[in-house]
Amino acid sequence: MRLLHTSDWHLGRSFHRVGLLDAQAAFLDHLVATVREHAVDAVVVAGDIYDRAVPPLTAVELFDTALHRLAEARVPTVMISGNHDSARRLGVGAGLMEHAGVHLRTDPDGVGTPVVLTDAHGDVAFYGLPYLEPALVRERFGARKASHEAVLAAAMDRVRADLERRPPGTRSVVLAHAFVSGGEPSDSERDITVGGVAAVPAGVFDGVDYVALGHLHGSQTLTERVRYSGSPLAYSFSEWRHRKTMWLVDLGPDGRIEAERVDCPVPRPLARIRGRLDDLLDDPALDRHTDAWIEATLTDPVRPTEPMARLTRRFPHTLSLVFDPDRTDDDTGPASYAHRLRGRTDHEIAEDFVTHVRGGAGPDAQERAALHRAFADVRADLAAREREVSR
Repeated sequence: MRLLHTSDWHLGRSFHRVGLLDAQAAFLDHLVATVREHAVDAVVVAGDIYDRAVPPLTAVELFDTALHRLAEARVPTVMISGNHDSARRLGVGAGLMEHAGVHLRTDPDGVGTPVVLTDAHGDVAFYGLPYLEPALVRERFGARKASHEAVLAAAMDRVRADLERRPPGTRSVVLAHAFVSGGEPSDSERDITVGGVAAVPAGVFDGVDYVALGHLHGSQTLTERVRYSGSPLAYSFSEWRHRKTMWLVDLGPDGRIEAERVDCPVPRPLARIRGRLDDLLDDPALDRHTDAWIEATLTDPVRPTEPMARLTRRFPHTLSLVFDPDRTDDDTGPASYAHRLRGRTDHEIAEDFVTHVRGGAGPDAQERAALHRAFADVRADLAAREREVSR
């Protein structure tokens, strides 16, 4: 049986305030085309369909269109809810959708009840483990404690118990949304450490033929049988090195796995550049990033004037600007604050402060003049108040 494993669509999400709905629609076009081109037998989506519990209407419409297209292609689809989804909202109408070949698994109580699909070699049981919040499911699962490992282990006990009752040779696929040990996170996944230790050992899933994971946004192979598909689009600059793909998995009659990555469309490449502003603007080696979404880290000791405006003239798709000024050796030291102020005038203290926050670069002549004017204005104001009080 040929499977297409994907996850973490995050429909409705933006990238640094840039809307991604068109890019998400292009990905779903690509998914349907891949299903047809590669004669896929089943699509598995391992959670985080939406980016938030109450998604915008445009995202819901996009999801609805994708389901209709998959149903028209007569390709069964198995989906679970992730930690970004509202399980109850996503699961509305799940019973009706079953008749169209769309199998939504959002209820924790259903983890041991598979979707059974059949090919020329027999049955394949698909078990959907939606995101399991430990504090909410511990009691119903009889887990020993409220941790991610404990509740997933209890869920997998139900999966293995169901498998034992099935005919010999039944192959198995588990969909799960979790942080499994050995996976490499990025900045764009929501933290799930609340409720217990987040990381779950891959051994929790022993005994099944393939585990289709969601949650982490980088495509990863933890073992031959345990894989993350990753998100189809980048959702933070920490993913700039990611190759965004889906897994095309052939599940053989004996449970053997063959998998290859299918690339997803890239709406615009990402790039992180770092250096002093003038160097970034003049470096010809950076020409390759002209059309990329840019995160620029400026190391100038003194913050340049209008840095974003100047950057966008060369890199029109600059979205993030970070300041990390180069520090000088004399910027730090053991001397106390009171010691450094001793014998200094107010104006000298102000200049020292500017020098400190700029990593060692003091104010220029124009800025010194502005400081002088500010102090003069303050002194004049204080003198006027004193005269008013003395009357």
